[in-house]
Amino acid sequence: MQLENIESDFKAVQQAADLHLFLVDRPLHPELFRLYADYRVKQSRYHANVWITGLGHVVTVTSGGRSLTEYIGSDNELIPARSVLTRFRMKGERDVERECFEDWKYLACTQVETMDEPLYKSVHDDLIAHAEKHGWLIVYDRWSDGDLAPFSYLEHDARDGEFHVSAFHAFPRECTIVKTQTIIELPPAAH
Repeated sequence: MQLENIESDFKAVQQAADLHLFLVDRPLHPELFRLYADYRVKQSRYHANVWITGLGHVVTVTSGGRSLTEYIGSDNELIPARSVLTRFRMKGERDVERECFEDWKYLACTQVETMDEPLYKSVHDDLIAHAEKHGWLIVYDRWSDGDLAPFSYLEHDARDGEFHVSAFHAFPRECTIVKTQTIIELPPAAH
């Protein structure tokens, strides 16, 4: 399949209402996704991989032999069901707190916000202006059908025992912004 067809197919099916959050107790293979950006962050106690996957993302934090992965995107039957710790369709506002591996903690706040067109345009433009100076921004001009293009914007804060990610995925056709704030906490360092 040519890239044009992949992007056309993606544009036709990707909507905010299609998004799910998956929390998985292992890394996921990059071949499961169409990657638009791939970032790596290294700290003394862990490393993180952050992938922008169209109007969604994958964040994997690995420490020792353990990995915890957050995937925001369309339902994906290729994710092994036995590895899924949490899964839900993103709708409205939701807070998640989950203990993992007995000593890791996953915290996430998700929000799907649909606005009237003038407010959406203002928020869209403000986020783009901020994102151009901070974090990671991918604008999908080819998927635009007006003067506003869909985009994904992620910021991170890599602390010694915590990895924080704030993500914004913009859906202009629906006047919707999908926001997530995630913290993955490792156990206290051994002394």
